[in-house]
Amino acid sequence: MAKSSLSTKKGAEKVVKKTRIAEPTERAPKRARIATPPPPKSKAAQKPSKAKSTIAGPSKPTPAGPIASSSSQNRKEKGKAKSSSTDEPQEPTLELPSTFKVVAGSYEKLLYGLNGWTSVNEAGKLEYHLKPIFIFPAHVSCIKAVAASPQGGKWLATGSADEIVKIWDLRRKKEVGGLMHHEGSITHLSFPSKSYLLSASEDGSLCIFRARDWAVLRALKGHKGRVNAVAVHPSGKVALTVGKDRTLRMWDLMRGKGSASTKLGKEGETVQWSTDGSLFAVTSGSTIDLYSTDMVLLHVINHPSRLHDIRFAKRVNGEGEVMLVGAEDKKVTIYALHADRSNPPTVIAHLIGHENR
Repeated sequence: MAKSSLSTKKGAEKVVKKTRIAEPTERAPKRARIATPPPPKSKAAQKPSKAKSTIAGPSKPTPAGPIASSSSQNRKEKGKAKSSSTDEPQEPTLELPSTFKVVAGSYEKLLYGLNGWTSVNEAGKLEYHLKPIFIFPAHVSCIKAVAASPQGGKWLATGSADEIVKIWDLRRKKEVGGLMHHEGSITHLSFPSKSYLLSASEDGSLCIFRARDWAVLRALKGHKGRVNAVAVHPSGKVALTVGKDRTLRMWDLMRGKGSASTKLGKEGETVQWSTDGSLFAVTSGSTIDLYSTDMVLLHVINHPSRLHDIRFAKRVNGEGEVMLVGAEDKKVTIYALHADRSNPPTVIAHLIGHENR
């Protein structure tokens, strides 16, 4: 399985020459291809104007001014009304996507697809709705990684312990083919952009695929053992990896080679960039290590319980960003990151709702 291969169906793109055809292991049932009707629109989320609807709170009525006798005075009054309305402090509005999709893989080899949408109830509170759209066995072994192309792209990639990366068309809800370049279980998948797919495996390598024809552009090797996680910089030019060999590596995706590495002294389990790419975090057990872009350790956070995953997010109100931490304590802990990097992150909130880890 040293060469990449792609099994294609009708309607898929042309396959690169010298690829080995792999028959799909299991076909998806017909119900996985049935399209669902669009979610109902909420009356509270609609606006009478021609502009696009956004989720916002009730607006305050603008006081009417005296009627001007001339058109010039009328224009001046309108200009004054606009300037006065902008000067007044306004309540921040929450803009969220009206629809979204959730795709998840399981140890039972099943691939789940959920269609979600948001609405505002009569009390003015935001509500979330989920509806299953497909469920079927996608691999012959447990699914360990799932990734979707960004900005509403149509591609979905799934990786399994069967050493195959399968490509799916989300719009047609069909399997396009399988990439069999790795010689170990797939541990991570991500789309740096719509045009490229990045995969990692237990064989210690990373592969960069071109989405146009699913050809392998680069096979990056450097880790001695399993690659646990990959994080692509917001610019899409560099990536970070941590593995079983207790090393942290930085890769130049533009040139397709390694650029830096350092020894962690422990096995890194996950790695994540901040939203602005000014720092990154590496987790191991119950500790979170924050590094600068030049791989200098800034802070070490000791979490109360073993960590599962972390994510960075921008603040809805105000500037800066926060770090969301999910652990075995059944909570999602929110850390505030300070503008002064010399100050360690502090806990500002807990999200409690799960009954298990």
